[in-house]
Amino acid sequence: MEIGFYGAARTVTGSRHMLRVNGQNLLLDCGLFQGRREDTYQRNLNFPFEPAAVDALILSHAHIDHSGNIPNLVKRGFRGNIYATFASRDLCSAMLRDSAYIMERDVAYVNERRARQGEPPLKPLYTIEDATASLRYFMGVGYERPLLVTPGVELTFYDAGHILGSAISYFKIKENGRTIRLAFTGDLGRRDLPILMDPKRIPPVDYLIMESTYGSRTHETPVEASEKLRRIILQTYDRGGKVIIPSFAVGRTQEIVYDLYLLASEQRIPRLPIFVDSPLAIDVTEIFRLHPECYDEEAESLISEGEDPFGFRQLRYTRSAAESKELNFLREPAVIISASGMCEAGRVLHHLKNNLHDPDNVVLFVGFQAEHTLGRRLVDGEKEVRIFGEPYQVRARVESIGGYSAHADRPELLDYVRPLVEQLRAVFIVHGELSSAESLAEGLFEFGVRNAFIPQEGQVIELT
Repeated sequence: MEIGFYGAARTVTGSRHMLRVNGQNLLLDCGLFQGRREDTYQRNLNFPFEPAAVDALILSHAHIDHSGNIPNLVKRGFRGNIYATFASRDLCSAMLRDSAYIMERDVAYVNERRARQGEPPLKPLYTIEDATASLRYFMGVGYERPLLVTPGVELTFYDAGHILGSAISYFKIKENGRTIRLAFTGDLGRRDLPILMDPKRIPPVDYLIMESTYGSRTHETPVEASEKLRRIILQTYDRGGKVIIPSFAVGRTQEIVYDLYLLASEQRIPRLPIFVDSPLAIDVTEIFRLHPECYDEEAESLISEGEDPFGFRQLRYTRSAAESKELNFLREPAVIISASGMCEAGRVLHHLKNNLHDPDNVVLFVGFQAEHTLGRRLVDGEKEVRIFGEPYQVRARVESIGGYSAHADRPELLDYVRPLVEQLRAVFIVHGELSSAESLAEGLFEFGVRNAFIPQEGQVIELT
């Protein structure tokens, strides 16, 4: 039995790990690498293993850095089952097609410029047709419902509390007369966030593959995050500016909308228009309504009483491109929430093009920004950035709120592992920049985890 680490190793994006057991290849996640376009295209296009040799794929959740390369995997020969929660399957039906649409549209936009410069056209990584074809391989699985996925390998999903449908994958593996228990956290959520349940505890394990996105940091509380959001909106409103929020369409957008609903209903922010400018976010919000099994008590109670936090009076959804373009001509204060969360694609790029120059505006980040992404460059304070190959001056204010993160912070990650220590043989720390992974490893050592490894990309480790 061995694990190969082929993505999100000493970095955050492109989650992809291979469990080889009983002669079977089980792929854990198949996400897109995100970063410099010239670097990531080839990494996403080519796999370090043969897709047709993968027997099954276990998907932790629908975020694109975990699911986004599934259409390419199928396109290149994968024919096994894709096991995911019901909510993750529904989200992927919207997200993978949207990802393909954005790729096709962005390539068409870039190719117009390349044609003017006499350069050959580019092709998207995959098409809407490819994304649609991949959906036929999904198999929905309920939380805490054990399922035999390959001979000798039983899978149970536990709610990870990260986004709608997110799961911790718990494996009971029988090989050569022995039984080994292994778990993969995917992205682990936080306690006491709105809408979703807290992460569920899992039974004891021998091996744990664990994320470390915020392994070196402590978040603001949800209350502090809400207050900071209110303050930024008030200050920007007084200047007559706009608040541009690059946001992940799944999870983060719904959390921000939920908080804005509470602030508006309590009259703690002005009556300014709030736009969700993302067709995907609109579709995802509808999917949220279909999965009350994922709600926490507060959200379930609110909705059962007839309240609609995703449809209050100040909130407007813009689906068409024409509606989106009209936002460029807004002259009054407004909040615009648009994907993608790391500013690597989608409508938010056009909002940045049209608003970065104005010092009265704010670009507000509410999620993690991976290395080499446009979002990271803005957070790091660069005064000039390139969008669609063209330079733009950054005069708008750039703010960040860490309290909206759907990732557990360092204390929460350590707290989750603490009850598992007695039986743990090893923890494999993934999905984090090296400094975060090292900080988490130090914390694990302090309370008794004997073996905490930070695998390199491409490294294969045998489980004895």
